[in-house]
Parts: sequence; C-alpha cells; structure tokens
Amino acid sequence: MQPIEHSAGAGVAVIIPAKDEQDRIAATVKAACQLPGADLVVVVDDGSADATARLAEEAGARVVRHGRNRGKGAAMESGAEAVRLLDDGASRHLLFLDADLAGTAGDAAPLIEPVRSGAADMTIAVFSSTVKLGGHGFVVRLSRDGIKRATGWTATQPLNGQRCLTRAAFEAALPLAPGFGVETALTIDLLRKGMRVTEVEVPLAHRATGTDWRAQVHRARQFRDVARALAVRDPAVTTRLSRLRRTSP
Repeated sequence: MQPIEHSAGAGVAVIIPAKDEQDRIAATVKAACQLPGADLVVVVDDGSADATARLAEEAGARVVRHGRNRGKGAAMESGAEAVRLLDDGASRHLLFLDADLAGTAGDAAPLIEPVRSGAADMTIAVFSSTVKLGGHGFVVRLSRDGIKRATGWTATQPLNGQRCLTRAAFEAALPLAPGFGVETALTIDLLRKGMRVTEVEVPLAHRATGTDWRAQVHRARQFRDVARALAVRDPAVTTRLSRLRRTSP
C-alpha cells in the first residue's frame, strides 16, 4: 500500500447526520462551529419530519437534505460529497459527529489533532462520560468481537460514531456499509488496508438510550445492520448467526 499523504494545515469539515433532532441540532451545530480548524459544518437531514434542517441552517450549517430516510451510511456519504464539492481545491479532513451531542460537541477537538498532525488516519472517540452509549451490550459485543476476529484489534467503543478521518481514508472505505453497520465496517476496512486507527478519550455525551419499544426496535436494527456488515467481511458470521437463530426459542 502506498503511504498516505497528510496535510497538517488542512481544514476540518464537520459532518452531522441527523433525523428528527430539532431539540438538539442547533446547539450541536453552534458548538461544532467553534472547534479549532473547523471551517465548514454540514448537516445531512436524513428524511426528518420536523424542523431539523431549518434550525441547523439558522445555527450556521450547510444543509443537505434526503427526501426520505436513507440511513446513517448514506448520510455520511452525502455529507462527504457535499464537502468535496465545497472544498474548492483543498482537501479537508472529515469529522463525523452525532446530531444529539448538543453543547458537548465543542469537546470533540482531541479527535482532530492526531489526524491533522499525520499521526492517525482515523480517530474514534471513547466517551469519558458515564452516559450509556446507544446499543445494548449484545450489539456492542457483536461489533467488538467481529472487529477483533477480522483484524486482531479490540475496540473500546466500536459503535461510537464520533470519528475524524483523512479524506484519503474515507475514500478508501467507500462504499460505506449501510445503516448502523457503518462504524463496524469502517473500522475493519481501514485496518485491513493498513491504516492507523487510534482511540481518543473525549468528554462528549449524547442522549441516553431509552428502554421503550422504540429503543428496542432501534437496537434490533443496529444488530441487523452490524451483522450484515460483518457477514460481508467474514462469511463465517452468516453461519454463526444461522445457528443462533435455529437454537433460539
């Protein structure tokens, strides 16, 4: 693999996939705009039915809209393409943040520095907050075990969506896995291509995952998407999941 060229002086574009986040998106965008080196904030409104797009734009973001919900992976690709079109000859690094971080998005700066300095091709956040990350333990274990089996590397928070990448690293991972399988697949694909992935502890926090039926449906979708992403990269996963379904009551 050819060495990746880094640009220490490159700017940073913040990309925020969002769906129905009108309560938090303005605070998230305003905090992201204050990050060092962040000269562009793009919100991808992934089929929202509320005022997410309008509030994001009023807060200072460029907004890309999906007419229908297409999933997180597609939103990330749309955001990155919008940044490419706005780069005007530059090549910004890409910082992905969740829409519900609110004011804590301003604490994402430690994710940027290893990428800007050329020390890492991708950083992944490890939340120092005690707020529970989205995803039940069984989804986290599925992702963590799959990454380790595929690459030998153990991720602390494998489903964490707060990540900074070089443009070259992002393009090396295309096409992204669909839906909630994107983080798991992104980690595996970059590590397999010899890129440097580093975890960074940050004091970020997003909305705690609930326990109602909507939260359970969300976790089921996470499990499905992560399992699909792993199955594409490790055919043995399909066999193990089939056995699990046969033995389940």
